[in-house]
Amino acid sequence: MFKSLMFASSVVALSSAAAADLTAMETKWLQAASPVLSYARQIDLPLDIIVQPTPGAHDVPLAMGFANGRCKLVLTLRENPQAETTLDGVPEAEHALFIETMAAHEIGHCWRYAQGVWHTLPAGFTETSSETGTPELLAMARQQRETRREEGFADLVALAWTQQHHPAEYARVHQWIAALRADQPVPRGAHDTRV
Repeated sequence: MFKSLMFASSVVALSSAAAADLTAMETKWLQAASPVLSYARQIDLPLDIIVQPTPGAHDVPLAMGFANGRCKLVLTLRENPQAETTLDGVPEAEHALFIETMAAHEIGHCWRYAQGVWHTLPAGFTETSSETGTPELLAMARQQRETRREEGFADLVALAWTQQHHPAEYARVHQWIAALRADQPVPRGAHDTRV
C-alpha cells in the first residue's frame, strides 16, 4: 500500500517509476519540503518518506510516524480533503513556504525520536500537575501533556527553521501556526501548544 521514497542530499530524488506514480500535489509537497529533507539527511536522521495512496479516516496531509528505529514522514494527499484545506487562506505563491514549515515541524519530531528523548522532559525540568481524577483519566491527561510537549517542540523547530531560512517571513509563519493552534476542538488538547 505504501510507496517508499528515498531522498538525495539536495533535492528529493525519485526514480522515474516512482515519480510517474506521484500526483502533481505529491510532487509539489515533496519539492517544497526538499530543503528540510536535505537538512535531515545532512544530520543523518533515520528518515523514510511514505506516500499513501488512500487516506484513513483521520489522516492529516503530512505526519511523522516511527517504526523499526526509523522515522516515517507520511504524505497522505490523495483523496484527502485536509490536503486542500490545510493551506486555505495562503496564496498559491506562498504554499511552498508553509509546506516547508510543516516539514520542519515533522523533522522536529524525528529529531526527538532519533535522540531517544521522545516524551521526556528536557534535563533539569520536573513535571508537575494539579489534575485530579481516576487513574485512567490521569493517565490520559499525562499522555496529552506529553504529546502537547512534543507538538510544542516541533512548532519551535518550525519557527527556528523559518527564522534561519526565511527571516522576512517569520511573523507570517508564526501567525499561521498560532492560528492553527488556536483552532482546537478541546482546550489544552494534545495539539494546543499555545502555552
